[in-house]
Amino acid sequence: MTNFKLAIACDHGGYELKQEILAYLDKEGIAYEDFGCDSTASVNYPVYASKVCKAIQSGDCTRGILVCGTGIGMSMAANKHRGIRAACCSDTFSARMTRMHNDANVLCLGGRVVGAGLALDMVKLFIETEFEGGGRHTERVAMLAEIENEQ
Repeated sequence: MTNFKLAIACDHGGYELKQEILAYLDKEGIAYEDFGCDSTASVNYPVYASKVCKAIQSGDCTRGILVCGTGIGMSMAANKHRGIRAACCSDTFSARMTRMHNDANVLCLGGRVVGAGLALDMVKLFIETEFEGGGRHTERVAMLAEIENEQ
């Protein structure tokens, strides 16, 4: 992908899995910006979700990955940001389909839920899978934006 850059962050519960993902991104030569956290010391996940979402909103990054203990808190925080479509996934089918049908721009993973092997498979699919677009999928993503605009 030309000009593709990933934003990535975690909280303390996702730190170890984030390290595995960063090693994969380095090995594959995928551009990214790491927004923290940098240890297993307790931190507040909404702070890190916001950093990734703002990087996507500004156009500095194309997509994002957020990792916490379950992926749920990060997905809840990320989805509070306009234009962010974050999906908490724990299987490869969902990671692929959320890109194809929902044009998800943030993948949320649970460091205490999925192992590194599965997580890396999901990251690969999330990066490589394009939005299918066309007809019903584009219409449905537009409907999500309309809901945001009503708020």
